[in-house]
Amino acid sequence: MARRMLLIVAVACAAALGGFWWLTATPTMSAISAPAHSADVVNGMTAFNAGGCASCHAVPNQPDRLSLGGGLAITSPFGTFYAPNISPDPVDGIGRWSEAEFVRAVTQGVSPEGYHYFPAFPYTSYQHARTDDIRDLFAYLKTLAPISGKVRDHDVPFPFNIRRNIGIWKLLFMDGKPFVPDPAHTPSWNRGAYLVGGLGHCAECHSPRNFLGGIISAQRFAGGPNPEGEGWVPNITQKGIGDWSEKEIANFLHTGEMPDGDSAGGAMARVIKNISQLSSDDHAGMAEYLKSLPPVDGPPRPRKTKPDDLQE
Repeated sequence: MARRMLLIVAVACAAALGGFWWLTATPTMSAISAPAHSADVVNGMTAFNAGGCASCHAVPNQPDRLSLGGGLAITSPFGTFYAPNISPDPVDGIGRWSEAEFVRAVTQGVSPEGYHYFPAFPYTSYQHARTDDIRDLFAYLKTLAPISGKVRDHDVPFPFNIRRNIGIWKLLFMDGKPFVPDPAHTPSWNRGAYLVGGLGHCAECHSPRNFLGGIISAQRFAGGPNPEGEGWVPNITQKGIGDWSEKEIANFLHTGEMPDGDSAGGAMARVIKNISQLSSDDHAGMAEYLKSLPPVDGPPRPRKTKPDDLQE
């Protein structure tokens, strides 16, 4: 009887381990296919600016936002992450990556070696980007200067450092759905929705998260504690910026200046350096979309002790 029970337990454990291994597996390269593509480097630069790549991947404390040697420390409740080198350097950067490897990394959060990237990399939003835009982004990155220098490893404690677990996290918080235009809205609104929800990854900072680090869908864009651990990220639904006009929102995206005369600070100042490079049409589309968001209450804020800077 004891031997039978031991066998049953062993089989159950093996089945559980097999199920875990299957659920946490990364997609193979063969799962990514794309037709021939003629790269548009100008569009790639637009994707670069919309995606805020320089905000995280530019070498800290130097003026060149295109020096993509990485190294920025990104703090979180789960540990400290360090943005990697994404310059074309063949040793320390992505110079040896294929286009397919890059697309898989950006939209699925999987490295060329086949392991899961931590979701500090906002692929949960980038998954909605058009493949051609990501391919153009790759072409644009290859035109930039290679930067040597290996970025240090992340400082993430157990059990959060077990990358295999991220496969379960992805099942919970990623849907893999591309952006689909809404015919009920204008082309400008749809462009804005695409930029805000995809490449711009605005929800990644402007939404509260649950204990697993996933965005609380019902409060998307409703603000909350700064993921980096200091300050409060504002509500950008009509509950938070309902008194801003579309023109004022577009101007903020271009200049960082708020309707009351204050300016963006904190991480948002870095974001504006990127978003400001977009066209006035893109700013207008983003403003049109943001103005259409219904008012949503965010989580309760702690008692205010000092003025807030608008942050990413």
